[in-house]
Amino acid sequence: MARKISLLLLLAGSVLLLTGCFNINEPIRAESDGIWDPYFVYPLSWLMTTIAEALGNSYGLAIIIVTILLRILILPLMIKQTKSTKAMQALQPEMQKLREKYSAKDQQTQQKLQQETMALFQQHNVNPLAGCLPIFIQMPILIGFYHAIIRTPEINPPIDPAAGGVPQTFLWFELSSADPYYILPLIAGATTYIQQKMMMVTDNPQMKMMLYLMPIMIMAFAAFFPSALALYWVIGNLFMIVQTYFITGPNVGKDKEPQPKTGGAKNK
Repeated sequence: MARKISLLLLLAGSVLLLTGCFNINEPIRAESDGIWDPYFVYPLSWLMTTIAEALGNSYGLAIIIVTILLRILILPLMIKQTKSTKAMQALQPEMQKLREKYSAKDQQTQQKLQQETMALFQQHNVNPLAGCLPIFIQMPILIGFYHAIIRTPEINPPIDPAAGGVPQTFLWFELSSADPYYILPLIAGATTYIQQKMMMVTDNPQMKMMLYLMPIMIMAFAAFFPSALALYWVIGNLFMIVQTYFITGPNVGKDKEPQPKTGGAKNK
């Protein structure tokens, strides 16, 4: 679990680093060269612009539609992640027995615990790192989406009034600016919490820390990043909540309550 937290912090830092490693002041064009612009940024910008024009220049609706399309694109990976989480949840009683059996903190005992744990994963065909793969897949999409928002003139018009362009608004906020009322960041944080709660495997302290750390990080990012990106997070979270509900049922996170009854000395 500590590794997952470290991975999350590393990925969050990578987002901040990578957003500053490219020329975000240059509008995206079809003629943009390299690998990043033509294969990641421009397709997302073109897709948003095309959908928005078909919807009467509603870039807010275009972002919602593109977000849903992206989520559908990575849906097989997310389903795999959800099933992996459920499989890990089912193994919690057995893992707890191993932790109790090898409770000593010396290096030899801890190595034995790791070996037994990995053997348990292999026996039940569970990959504990399967939940990390969708995060890696989403990173270039998220960063590309951020650049597409920043570098699409229709969404983020030039500051110079002489250059033309009007900021695009959706509901109560401008897409190119942070939400002045912090409503969208709060919704992003709340939906992230619900999603994490539905996916939570166990009640150990590290998992609970993750449950609160992730929403706080999302709220912090959404409070300063363009509202268009916060809108992406909100819609993506809602998609994940619905997906998790239909895959695992409404009682996800509660299945672990009756499982301790199978523990103890008796083991089938």
